[in-house]
Amino acid sequence: MAWSAGDWVVRREVLTEGVWFGLMVRIIEDTPEYLVSYIPPRSPFGFPDGNWPTPDGKHPWWQRSHWQGHGCLMIQRPGEAHAIWHFWQGPARDFLCWYINLQEPFRRTAVGYDSQDLELDYVVYPDGRWQVKDADVMDLRVQEGRWSAERVAEICRDGEKIAARLDAGERWWPASWRDWEPDPSWEVPTALPAGWAL
Repeated sequence: MAWSAGDWVVRREVLTEGVWFGLMVRIIEDTPEYLVSYIPPRSPFGFPDGNWPTPDGKHPWWQRSHWQGHGCLMIQRPGEAHAIWHFWQGPARDFLCWYINLQEPFRRTAVGYDSQDLELDYVVYPDGRWQVKDADVMDLRVQEGRWSAERVAEICRDGEKIAARLDAGERWWPASWRDWEPDPSWEVPTALPAGWAL
């Protein structure tokens, strides 16, 4: 089932224990090749109750109610274990960077789509520089019981493949999206739909 441009759906982050975070995103494009969705400023957050595998048992963003700053455009391919996030900054909304977010391939649901964040990320700047982010927390995720050491090793191997492609100068996503702009007239939902976490 494909969505239409303009549909609002729930992007949910899941763990083995279930859904632990959700927010509203707008569908920009849904084709067999790409799913493009957008997190608008002030998109509402939701955090289901649960005893999650974190030091305080809560999602790291649990004290935030909504997305802050400029919105974020996400491009992902069916079956691919990462998404390309686009970030802008400043009053002129200048393009800041691409953010390669390692995650499980997205899965469509009755309310939107699900994925599990895999922590490891790569920040790619317009001038070609790049850096890895959150590599230092991977062992901690094993200690928390979120993943096995074998799973972390697998994630790190996938990260190494991405790093090799970046070192080779590859950019395997459409560059034109960095110039994309949202319609300022869009009305952002103020809450997630009832039953979104079920």
